Amino acid sequence: MRAGPSQEEVRRQNLGALLRYVHVHGATSRAELTTALGLNRSTIGALTAELTAAGLVSERAPRETGRAGRPSLVVRPESARVYAYAFSIEVNRLRVARIGLGGVVLDRREAPRPPDVPAEETVPVLAGFLKEMLQAVPKGSVYVGAGVAVCGMMRGRDGAVHVHPPTGWVDGALGPLLTADLDSNRPILVNRAADVSALAEHIRGAAAGLDNVIYLHQDVGVDAGIIVGGRRLTGHGGFGGEVGHMVVHPGGQPCGCGSRGCWETEIGEYALLQAAGRSNLVGHDAARAVVEAAAYGDASAKTAVRQVGDWLGFGVANLINIFNPDVVIFGGPLRDIYLAAATQVRSRLNAMALAVPRDHVRLRTPQLSDEAVLIGAAELAFEQLLADPLDAAA
Repeated sequence: MRAGPSQEEVRRQNLGALLRYVHVHGATSRAELTTALGLNRSTIGALTAELTAAGLVSERAPRETGRAGRPSLVVRPESARVYAYAFSIEVNRLRVARIGLGGVVLDRREAPRPPDVPAEETVPVLAGFLKEMLQAVPKGSVYVGAGVAVCGMMRGRDGAVHVHPPTGWVDGALGPLLTADLDSNRPILVNRAADVSALAEHIRGAAAGLDNVIYLHQDVGVDAGIIVGGRRLTGHGGFGGEVGHMVVHPGGQPCGCGSRGCWETEIGEYALLQAAGRSNLVGHDAARAVVEAAAYGDASAKTAVRQVGDWLGFGVANLINIFNPDVVIFGGPLRDIYLAAATQVRSRLNAMALAVPRDHVRLRTPQLSDEAVLIGAAELAFEQLLADPLDAAA
């Protein structure tokens, strides 16, 4: 029989639980922590003292409460001092941010990425951003690591990336490449943009408090970040969530994967532009222009939005029947299409989705907007800190 956890293990678990709570919920009184974590006041006091000594949180008296008696101290994450770096490598842009404990964006940089730039040539640009931001980091700050979000298929074991040719990656080991070039002794964790966006919205966005989440993300193609029972579902090797290659229209348009009628060929930007008679144009801005034209009454644009919205609902209905989520979040350009074609999406769900999961599910847009990718990438690094605060901070 395995012995129960030692006092030291329990203490470390409690430290992580307390730090996680203020990381997610922000400034919290000791009294609230006592109730939320189910620990007594003296234990909460001892834990906050340790975390304060490590520079991870601070304690202050609250503002005037108007109540009699001694007010409970308020515990705050040291957002300006404890931070992680977040990188987002996308088809047409590169982004880097310094994210403070508590999900606060402290600094950020962004640059366009020409479509013909190979993957390895993006790393020096990211490293240059990092050097610029380092100059503004206060002395005595605690760096806990970095997270990288990439668009496309990724093998989670080693950060190897395999994506469509437009991004320039084919089986490139991104994790080791970044680690070597960024000269860091902290972990650099790589994951898909859809997965980290789902994580961010689950922790502090549109899916907060919900344990079954589908986050649809469009960039290279259409991916999904899927959370089931509060845990990310990535599949064997990390290749799960490629919902864009769910075949919805056999014999339809050819897809870059070699199949025909994949979902992303019916709801992607090219499908929208083609349906609107603008197949000579490409990119997010061109697709957004179609949605805007539809809002102003352009007949061909309205038809295109309705058509793509119908296929969007078709695929979402299948996902609802399979996963029975609490919420489906439409991220990236899919946000604009969903908002413009919500009627078509709901009509498809009413026709195809099973009644019980359909009536329960919520359809949402990202509460964190474009920041979801960066905040989610930083969460990969913060997970190391929250698992064992004193060890990671040291």
